[in-house]
Amino acid sequence: MRTTKLTAGVEIPYLGFGTYLIDDGAVAAAVSEAVRAGYRHIDTAEGYQNESGVGVGIRQALESEALARSDLFVTTKLWPGNPAWGQPAKTTEATVASLDESLERLGLDYVDLYLIHVPIEREHRLAQWGGLVELQRQGKARAIGVSNFGIGHIEELTAAGLPAPAANQVELHPWSQKPELVRYLRDNAITPIAYSSLVPLATWRTADGHDSAKSDQMKVDGAQADTPFKVMARKYGVGEAQVLLRWAVQQGYPVLPKSTDPERVRRNADIFGFDIDDEDMAAIEKMDRGDGVAWATGDPTKAP
Repeated sequence: MRTTKLTAGVEIPYLGFGTYLIDDGAVAAAVSEAVRAGYRHIDTAEGYQNESGVGVGIRQALESEALARSDLFVTTKLWPGNPAWGQPAKTTEATVASLDESLERLGLDYVDLYLIHVPIEREHRLAQWGGLVELQRQGKARAIGVSNFGIGHIEELTAAGLPAPAANQVELHPWSQKPELVRYLRDNAITPIAYSSLVPLATWRTADGHDSAKSDQMKVDGAQADTPFKVMARKYGVGEAQVLLRWAVQQGYPVLPKSTDPERVRRNADIFGFDIDDEDMAAIEKMDRGDGVAWATGDPTKAP
């Protein structure tokens, strides 16, 4: 299976292309290359400041690959504002306007999935979620969800009588498996979408300015000659990244690998031709190290 059900009538591809930390001038070529390599889900965000370039890449790919808009699944995210950074928290009206602006930058009439990027400012989360509900009603978002929300954040929404999100995009990989959160999402028919799947790799976020909370011990462990993922990669005749992405897919998580290297983009897409066996899946289950590390400020699912 290459897709999984998100909501009635909406299927999300398991293989997505992430665009975080790809600047607006470089992202069009990366998106176009990804679509040529078989990716059918493109993920961006208002906060990435690259939606215009993503839109160019989408248009180029649709034309070069003779695809219809409906052949692609596009996700973007609302930046909710952050008063601590001097950014006013967004109201319902500002939330609606934000997607209109994102659509203009993307050159699209709708997105397939619109997410609240992170749970900032408790008193404004309900207003922002109400804006997403309205945008879905208007047909500008086929499905709506959240990102980096913990159980308590989601329960705030449903306790207010609002619809539950269709998805929660969170950091998920063998070193941050979040079993309690994942169990809650599954019990409530909310699809977990995995980002930062490649954290255990020595090559993950090594460029200047690509900050994270990855510990020195994690960096040392990922650089070992025979990490468990390298051993598994040799066993299955694939790369380490493919093992990590395949683990997520077998867990039922759509993934969002990112690269600007065309060969790596193609290799990351090659995750449907093998299965990780039960013994290795059980071994990976014991590798959990707790909270995510993708945000230098700490795991946002733990925010108040």
